[in-house]
Amino acid sequence: MPVNDLSLLIDAAHMAGEVARGFVGGSDLGVVYKDHDNSPVTRADMAVNAALEEHLRSARGDYGWLSEESADDETRLDAERVFIIDPIDGTRSFIEGAQTWAHALAVVEHGEVVAAVVYLPMKEKMYTATRGGGARMNGVPIAVGGREQATDAEVLAARPALEPKHWPRGVPQVRRSHRPSLAYRLSLVAEGRFDAMFTFRPSWEWDIAAGALILEEAGAKVSNKRGAPLRFNGAVPQNDGVLAANPMLHADLLDQLL
Repeated sequence: MPVNDLSLLIDAAHMAGEVARGFVGGSDLGVVYKDHDNSPVTRADMAVNAALEEHLRSARGDYGWLSEESADDETRLDAERVFIIDPIDGTRSFIEGAQTWAHALAVVEHGEVVAAVVYLPMKEKMYTATRGGGARMNGVPIAVGGREQATDAEVLAARPALEPKHWPRGVPQVRRSHRPSLAYRLSLVAEGRFDAMFTFRPSWEWDIAAGALILEEAGAKVSNKRGAPLRFNGAVPQNDGVLAANPMLHADLLDQLL
């Protein structure tokens, strides 16, 4: 991976923030809903996607491209390196005028994320990581918390993730919070503000690729819901859920899931 890929992602994220902020407070976001999952997409999502594709692909013409808002181009499967992008993660929050939406940008090489940025422009929070280079928030190193047991852990999860069907040994007594953006959830755990996050739904790569590396570089164990490593740039770009926490807490949660 070129050493300046992270700088490229940071510049692209700042540019994306400027494009997205231009739509904040607008009366006509052109909201439509996708047929396959009824998730919303706006004019802002598409404008950010177009700006990111132009900026990134003009700089790295040999990289593949996978984005939530682009038609999938299977030539990415043969590329050595691939951009995996969510132009706006947390579109519902964006529509509602909240601040907890993010731009999630990653470079993947041979199935592993090697550079990542999660940027929340309305909060001025920039999470960054390179493989082997640690994780930072606004340039300051970050690390996961040290809680070892699930009981009383502060977790980020949607309410359905705590339904008994997922927990054959009993639902753990955790303290649940939620953020709409998966990328932000992952980053908040990396920052140590929450102990763990989990989702048991199939997870699109663009939602989790950037945050997964940030978490790993902050000292977390990150896996799918069965404990297997996450892999990226798959023919079907999904992973089977996500479980992330420091290694001891991850093991305790996984033991209660299996």
